[in-house]
Amino acid sequence: MDFDLTWLLWGLPIAFGLGWLASRLDLRQLRIENRLAPKAYFRGLNFLLNEQQDQAIDAFIEAVQNDPDTSELHFALGNLFRRRGEYERAVRVHEHLLSRADLSAAERHRAQHDLALDFLKAGLLDRAEEALRKLQGTAYEEQALLALLAIYERSRDWKQALEIARRLDAGNPGQFAARQAHYLCEQAAGAAPAAAEQLLQQALQAAPRSPRPGMELAALRRKAGDDRGAFEMLLETARTVPTATPLLAAQLADTADACGRRDEALALLRESYERTHALDALDAIAALESDPETARRHYVEHLQSEPSLVAAAKWIAGEKLEHEQFHPEVQRALEHAAKPLTRYRCAACGFESKQYFWQCPGCQAWDSYPPRRVEEL
Repeated sequence: MDFDLTWLLWGLPIAFGLGWLASRLDLRQLRIENRLAPKAYFRGLNFLLNEQQDQAIDAFIEAVQNDPDTSELHFALGNLFRRRGEYERAVRVHEHLLSRADLSAAERHRAQHDLALDFLKAGLLDRAEEALRKLQGTAYEEQALLALLAIYERSRDWKQALEIARRLDAGNPGQFAARQAHYLCEQAAGAAPAAAEQLLQQALQAAPRSPRPGMELAALRRKAGDDRGAFEMLLETARTVPTATPLLAAQLADTADACGRRDEALALLRESYERTHALDALDAIAALESDPETARRHYVEHLQSEPSLVAAAKWIAGEKLEHEQFHPEVQRALEHAAKPLTRYRCAACGFESKQYFWQCPGCQAWDSYPPRRVEEL
């Protein structure tokens, strides 16, 4: 059978024409979509820069609808939802991203990290923990570990916090040593004496220059009746961390009195006071003086070099005034005025407290309280 070339002559122009028409339609549709998506996207950015988050969200939703495969728009939209506190919608956006098969490994890890942040901000700590643990071995691993550390601190799961702190310390040697010591001390607080002793010894090894393990170990020994062992531990702590001596001064004076080593304690406290002029060291020196008049004279000498309402109130407590009947009122007024000055203040957030905290109740920062009273700062 002979092939008719006429059909080929007619077919080629027709095929070419249909192809050209199809390409024109595709290009027209693409131009329309490209016009719509950038306009919505840039409009959303403009609203965002002007802090008009509601309008920005609407614009980004429009852009996503026009181009549902654009992952960056989904990330922007999810982050906006999270910033506005619409955590459920943020979760849906990031879960949708994770369900896409065309997502690259880097974008998948980013979506997983953002999903964990959604759960964390929403207070769903168990789901946040699960999401964060999936980031092991990714570029977000360190951020995930820090977030896990915050979760375990918040839930007071000190064993898990210690494990995470050790992993972080492996990548940043020494940076999380003090945290490890705190976590061990927190565990020791609820343990039996023998286990508590072991935990506190581990804390001393983890952070030799942290005063907390030594102070708590001394308190544990004192409670067990080992006054001499408690005193030795306090001496070692004060010599290792001289700046912490005002913090343990009262404990040192009390323990020295109990085991008959007042002279050693006085020598160390006087050396510390000469260096720092700390009121807590001064109080401990006065407490160890056998003569009340000598003790009171220390406050007068302090006032000669440092104007202090706290020291004045303590000195006048034992002074005989000309009008003795007014003494209680004067003393009460001085103590009331000096009371706010005897507090400790967090260097991170300014939270003040009568008690010294290793972790600030206000901002949750560790070791943010200087071992000095407000009046001395």
